[in-house]
Amino acid sequence: MSGIALPASTPGSGTFSLLFGFTRLCKGLSLLFLVGYGLLTVFPSATAYVALIPARTIPFAWNLITAGFVDQSLPGVIISIIGLLLLGKQLEPIWGPREFLKFIFLVNFLTYTCAFVTAIILYYISTQEIYLYTPLSGFHGVLCGFLVGIKQIIPDQELGVFKIKSKWIPSLCILLASILSFFVLEFTTYLPTIIFGVYTGWFYLRYLQRKPETSIRGDPSDEFSFSSFFPEFLRPILDPIASILHRMLCGRFDKAGENKGYTSGASPLPGSDPIEASRRRERGARALEQRLAAEKSSNSETTEELSGKGDENV
Repeated sequence: MSGIALPASTPGSGTFSLLFGFTRLCKGLSLLFLVGYGLLTVFPSATAYVALIPARTIPFAWNLITAGFVDQSLPGVIISIIGLLLLGKQLEPIWGPREFLKFIFLVNFLTYTCAFVTAIILYYISTQEIYLYTPLSGFHGVLCGFLVGIKQIIPDQELGVFKIKSKWIPSLCILLASILSFFVLEFTTYLPTIIFGVYTGWFYLRYLQRKPETSIRGDPSDEFSFSSFFPEFLRPILDPIASILHRMLCGRFDKAGENKGYTSGASPLPGSDPIEASRRRERGARALEQRLAAEKSSNSETTEELSGKGDENV
């Protein structure tokens, strides 16, 4: 009996990597979501001050920031917390806490700014006041931006039971939300922030994110282009359109047709080397593999400790 050991599949040990190892920053933000939901539950009138209501945004401009950190439904809060903990666990160690927090605030602000502008435009086109007075809130825009970060770091990693490559997850989220918005009225309020969350996240990672250790800015690789969010047969149509914005933001490509990086005038800008962008993704993949190996080792140690305690009891 003394030689009996607990199997590796002991309940709880197999889910150790999913239940532990979350960063302090993500835990703090999760607590903020709970406090925000509790505030709206106790004081429903506070929604007018913290959620984005386009008709009230001009005097209450802070809504463009606070809207992303409160949710009006308990399922939304749960999804936000789970998504933040799981995706943040993958991205924060690679980006660093400061860059991770910067990404959250910038993508959140841009997402709700775009949603505000869109609501105003739709109101002037349709004259329907629903666009001005529907409160918008939730962290789902930033979560979709996180998915773009996963797409950048491990694009060919297969996720879930359906083995879908991570590079297609952001596009599938937009497609699914668009379909559901035709059948479920609530999804019409989530759709704008999901779309803007994906593309503002991509915009930041594509053109603005700087790597402190290399002073690299953005990711100019073809695998992370705007058209990479769409099926391959659409890319010949989308690439010329996307190149207009690309030239406005990054200068021009050299006339030979080879992408030698972002240029301004005749000199290349930092972050223009596609090889460096590829190396950055490789570093991200290696960091992810090391973290998974560390979690596996921690699982083994936990199992051995439980086995030792079982032997002592026997």
